[in-house]
Amino acid sequence: MNGILQSVFSTEGFLLGTLVPFLFVLTVVVFVHEMGHYLVGRWCGIGVKVFSIGFGPELFGFNDSHGTRWKLCAIPLGGYVKFVGDMNATSSQPNSEEIEKLTDAERKVAFHTQPVWKRAATVVAGPLFNFLLTIAVFAVLFSAYGRPVMEPMVAEVTAGSPAARAGILPGDRFVSVDGSKVQTFSDVQRLVSGRGGDTITFVMLRDGKEVTVTAAPELMEQQDGLGNKVKVAVIGVVNNQEFGQPRLITYSPVGAVGAAVEETGYIIQRTGHFLRRFVVGREDKCQLGGPIKIAKMSGQAAKLGFEWLVQLVALLSVGIGILNLLPIPPLDGGHLLFYGVEAVIRRPVSERMMEMGYRAGLLLVLGFMGFVFWNDLFGC
Repeated sequence: MNGILQSVFSTEGFLLGTLVPFLFVLTVVVFVHEMGHYLVGRWCGIGVKVFSIGFGPELFGFNDSHGTRWKLCAIPLGGYVKFVGDMNATSSQPNSEEIEKLTDAERKVAFHTQPVWKRAATVVAGPLFNFLLTIAVFAVLFSAYGRPVMEPMVAEVTAGSPAARAGILPGDRFVSVDGSKVQTFSDVQRLVSGRGGDTITFVMLRDGKEVTVTAAPELMEQQDGLGNKVKVAVIGVVNNQEFGQPRLITYSPVGAVGAAVEETGYIIQRTGHFLRRFVVGREDKCQLGGPIKIAKMSGQAAKLGFEWLVQLVALLSVGIGILNLLPIPPLDGGHLLFYGVEAVIRRPVSERMMEMGYRAGLLLVLGFMGFVFWNDLFGC
């Protein structure tokens, strides 16, 4: 019996070692996302009925002075803000009968009676706050710890690799990758790692002269910082202490914010690039995971330290922000798509068209959720 209790409640066990870190990561990301909707909605004068972390039965909650119900629910896989006039948690457009049931006071603050710009601002605030969370996390980490970098040098070239076939030699220095100037070896890795099979142009500095070569990175299985096996595109070059001359870049608070914005932009760009390649079948399906994979990664990060757990929060926050901006109802991007059409045609999209869009979008979202659950359980 003691052995069972220890395996559950120890920091190596499921409860403290996996479940608690997972709930921490997910709750922070979801709370910030929904707080974006809430704060901008309130700023726009929209009434809020419910602010919920999780779905399903309410575990506990309270009503504030504005009449908003703040609650924590039993299924911690998301959250929602329900505005006055919303038919459900996805802020679906109410039909004419539902609108008629609203009092005059409710109509004034109902979400769907607001100008289109207020609705769009409220919706886009969720993903925007996710990106701001990532910037804040990186800014704190860069300010506190700095950032270790290495010069973009080639110490070794793997025999038979794309780099070897392209004629890249030990001692070469990367100048640019497909036209993008590079300052560190990490810049090269960032520009190459997500482009397996693409032909990339490299400008190298060799004996004081620039040499241009082309190479197509190949996918190679590696271990990430948490110990998971991932497939990364590489060209087959290695750096080391002698050539790379590692150093630590330190930042002022303002400089840390600038570096954090830049880093967040890189992550958004890489994530978008990955999704485009994934849709056309050019990425490994096992790179996508659902709650089980996130829980596993949360436990791994927690074992490495709180700093790693916070970095996972930052990365997951970007992913949630990007996914929510996809133009698929009932995601935030789907709402923004309807508002964009409304702004162009100067009238709301018809109830029939919106209903069709929500049904089709919901099928896509459920299909995606089923896909990542399958990956978690059986596929990978």
